[in-house]
Amino acid sequence: MIDQLLRFTPILKQKIWGGEKLNQLLHKNSDNTNIGESWEISDVDGDESIVSNGVLRGTTLRNLLKECKQDLVGNYVYETFGDEFPLLIKFIDAKEVLSIQVHPDDDSAEIQESFGKTEMWYVVQADKDANIIIGFKNNSNKKEYLQHLADKTLPEILNFDEVKRGDVYFVPPGRVHAIGAGLLIAEIQQTSDITYRIYDWDRKDVDGNYRELHTEKALEVIDFSAKDSYKTSYLKEENISKEVVSCPYFTTNIFPVRGEVKVDLSSKESFVIYMCVKGEVTFTYKDQQEVIKMGETILVPACINDVIVLSTGSSELLEIFIK
Repeated sequence: MIDQLLRFTPILKQKIWGGEKLNQLLHKNSDNTNIGESWEISDVDGDESIVSNGVLRGTTLRNLLKECKQDLVGNYVYETFGDEFPLLIKFIDAKEVLSIQVHPDDDSAEIQESFGKTEMWYVVQADKDANIIIGFKNNSNKKEYLQHLADKTLPEILNFDEVKRGDVYFVPPGRVHAIGAGLLIAEIQQTSDITYRIYDWDRKDVDGNYRELHTEKALEVIDFSAKDSYKTSYLKEENISKEVVSCPYFTTNIFPVRGEVKVDLSSKESFVIYMCVKGEVTFTYKDQQEVIKMGETILVPACINDVIVLSTGSSELLEIFIK
């Protein structure tokens, strides 16, 4: 049995579109510039998270799962995903707009021996007039899409949403998307690093080369239909955890905290991840206390049935699990 709350050392990724917010706002303490992503919890090959606290310090998430199995993730999750941790948890800083891209579903990704990529975004901070690209403005088709792609006018047929702090977007496989410049995002996704890059604004990498595009692969998975709205609506209530997004791969709740709250996790047959997206929260389990500030993450193993959370001010958590 795992008898502790788990913290992990963030894995920081330099990106050509990355900026300084992960250092300046989320205190990731990197000497490098252009840090675009902080992988908070990861079981991606070559990027396995390492426990940073308690008696398990230095253990990889992968080895922990192989040893502890259901105690870590819960019976249903272990039966479904086995020794692969099913989620990848990130903070993303887009100083510049990301490439326009699309992700495959599980069936399409099987060829590459990987999970597909269903994900969601929570906007932690947004500069004035910052926007995201999400889906098509109107129903499109392969012919129209390819013509605009060839003419380098693809953005003309895509939907742009101006966003603010607290906005949520669910991004299923097949939905064309791009995070715009000036956004700090919390991202929850399936454990997968598969992305089909469609258009990269004709920019070059640090070596002066254009990044690879995946035009043919993207065509196989793009959903050309338009939606009336792409933003996810949700309600908040102080000291109550309320559902924001739920899909077969993850459920994410919003949990505003003020004062002390005892959290009963016994009904969840899953690990629970908390991402702090505002303020500072103290977690207490038995004699263990862990303070997580905005931009930090903690994992509660499935075998732990309750924790106490405390915020002396007004804080907000994302509560993530599988049901």
